[in-house]
Amino acid sequence: MSNSRAKDEGRIHLLPQFASRNLSTARNLIVYLPPGYETGADRYPVLYLQDGQNLFDPATAFGGQDWRADVTADYLIERRAIQPPIMVGLYNTGVERISEYTPGGQRRTGGRADRYAAMLAREVKPYIDAAYRTERGAAHTAVGGSSLGGLVSLAAGLLYPRVFGSVAILSPSVWWDQQSILKMVERYRFPVRPRVWPRIWMDAGTAEGDAPQQVIAELRMLRDALLARGWREGVDLRYSEVQGAAHNEDAWGARFGTVLEYLFPAAPSVAGA
Repeated sequence: MSNSRAKDEGRIHLLPQFASRNLSTARNLIVYLPPGYETGADRYPVLYLQDGQNLFDPATAFGGQDWRADVTADYLIERRAIQPPIMVGLYNTGVERISEYTPGGQRRTGGRADRYAAMLAREVKPYIDAAYRTERGAAHTAVGGSSLGGLVSLAAGLLYPRVFGSVAILSPSVWWDQQSILKMVERYRFPVRPRVWPRIWMDAGTAEGDAPQQVIAELRMLRDALLARGWREGVDLRYSEVQGAAHNEDAWGARFGTVLEYLFPAAPSVAGA
């Protein structure tokens, strides 16, 4: 697989210093366009991802290891294993990351996940829809992230289910603020007319951090909280414990292809086509 074809072909766009009414700090957006975008007229589903500097370029990624998300997407698209998506990465803002990526609770830091979700749903998505050929409905719009980025992605899906029809949470930091994400799920009330909620992918590695057994125990607690609210494993909830996987960009990138296959499954082939 090529390591830089999307960059070489100009299919990765950096949109600097996107300003928000909901949050005080501007941030870069980085956009991946699938092969054929520039020469066609099709519209595409969209995946919004947190920690955008870690997705496509080791020079900007934490620890010098990116997800190689563009390489993985190109590979799967070429093999018609997924519907080609547009991917939009939102750079984190350094010291503000914890504040913006976490739901409210008892800690002094954090608590702005609702504002961040509003920025995603009400500002970033409309901007991307206006700038690119997107499929705009919730069924074609996903949000995802890892670690604390997983928490804010789940919050966005819960708060805006008519915007984000699918959520991917990789290695979510369930421990944050006395497991406040569990309380958010337990308080969740489904929208009515129509009653909708997002499909969810959730996972964690069995070798994460200093207490991997606790990581898995808390992941199971989050799964069980979602099941208690009405999600159905194997139907609208995909759960995975990834054997031997650590808590880092390399591990998340290694399973990102499987995540894409869940979020954007290939259309069924037509007999005789």
